[in-house]
Amino acid sequence: MNFEQKVVIVTGGSRGIGLATVEAFLKKGATVVLTASRQENADKAVAGLKERYPEATIGGISPDLCSLASVEEAFRGVAEQYGRIDVLVNNAGVSERTPFEEYTEETFEKVMDLNVKGVFNCTRAVVPYMVQQGGGAVVSTSSMVSIYGQPSGMAYPTSKFAVNGLTLSLARELGPKGIRVNAVAPGITETDMMKAVPKSIIDPMIAQIPLRRLGQPEDIANAICFLASEEAGYISGVVLQVDGLARS
Repeated sequence: MNFEQKVVIVTGGSRGIGLATVEAFLKKGATVVLTASRQENADKAVAGLKERYPEATIGGISPDLCSLASVEEAFRGVAEQYGRIDVLVNNAGVSERTPFEEYTEETFEKVMDLNVKGVFNCTRAVVPYMVQQGGGAVVSTSSMVSIYGQPSGMAYPTSKFAVNGLTLSLARELGPKGIRVNAVAPGITETDMMKAVPKSIIDPMIAQIPLRRLGQPEDIANAICFLASEEAGYISGVVLQVDGLARS
């Protein structure tokens, strides 16, 4: 996979799966712009990446992903600076586990605003550039819970189910314009949040996975890069489960 002369935007790219995705694209020659919730977080991530990849072109921005106007302004700046936008990775999101009877309207809206509206806003803002240049790729981060659900915090799987629907629908609508739209649905992945979970809870989870290990951020990042690459040029409308599970 080669992304030289390609410009990639990765939302939520300052840590976890997002940061691993940024690194994966940088290793393959891409120019990458990451987003973070605060500019200081974006700047810190960029500084660290520049130390590890001194020859790479990397930038950081912090638009309000829940505001279409803010995203459009930020992405316009990316297009003006680098001349094009080839790949959008919708990775930014928020998870939570509130029991249903304790849900408030505000809690539900917080999850849906970033996880669904944020994906809509970023995709809506980037598509005109892709149409103008004759094509592009959008890859969004879904989740295994969009397929299986989870015992509490129902807004999160609901939001990811919506991401799946957006992915399939836009793949059909934007395909004639040369834009492929896919998603990855990670399984249990060893991010900073998961590292805080006790071993007594983690071990039974691992026992259910045939590969007998948790996913690593790099596992998800590699799948994202593949779906965004020319090697996946005839793949669109797919929600790729990256969870180590065996299926018939």
